[in-house]
Amino acid sequence: MKNLKLKSARAAKDLSQDELAKLCGVSRQTISAIEKGDYNPTINLCIAICKALDRTLDDLFWED
Repeated sequence: MKNLKLKSARAAKDLSQDELAKLCGVSRQTISAIEKGDYNPTINLCIAICKALDRTLDDLFWED
């Protein structure tokens, strides 16, 4: 399932996939795969993404 919440939060912070990836210590391809729903990130990566975007785990990774 695509992670549109992550993509939207990243865009709201005016960050590219590459910029977010650098903040989280991963590749741009990893961020892209998470947004497309092709990769299930570890909890540590989820936390790093949330910190970089000033969001909670529920905001970005909880399915409604």
